[in-house]
Formats: sequence, structure tokens, C-alpha cells
Amino acid sequence: MNYTYIVKCSDGSLYTGWTNDIEKRMKAHNEGKGAKYTKSRRPVELIYYEEFQTKEEAMSREYAIKHMTRKQKELLVKERKSD
Repeated sequence: MNYTYIVKCSDGSLYTGWTNDIEKRMKAHNEGKGAKYTKSRRPVELIYYEEFQTKEEAMSREYAIKHMTRKQKELLVKERKSD
């Protein structure tokens, strides 16, 4: 399984990424071994994710989410929580 995810950083910013092992990726982010962006913004909290069959689908969705405004991302998270 492949995942596109959003984490909330300690400074309140949002980071979007993709992975094929979400638990391992969250651990890496919080150990400072994830993305350069999250390294100085730890700890991070997983607030949203979607599952995909292929890496290409996850990467495509990551690209789409990264081009959303913060407000659009917050709405996406809120809508998922209300499901």
C-alpha cells in the first residue's frame, strides 16, 4: 500500500508527503531523518492520509495537495475527520 499524508509540525505548519510505510515514515520525521522541512519542526503529528495501490497514484495526489492553499488542506482534513 502507498500513502499520501499530511503532518502538522510543531510550529503549526503543514507538510505533505508520500510513503509506502506510514509508521516508519512518521518515526523518521520525528527522529529528524525525514524531510529537510520537518527536521527543524519536530515533533510532527499525522493529521491526514489517503491510501493508494500504486506509488504513482500516491505521488500524483501528493503533488495535487501541495498545490492547495492552506485553507483547502485544512478543509480536506476536517472533511475526513467528519466522515
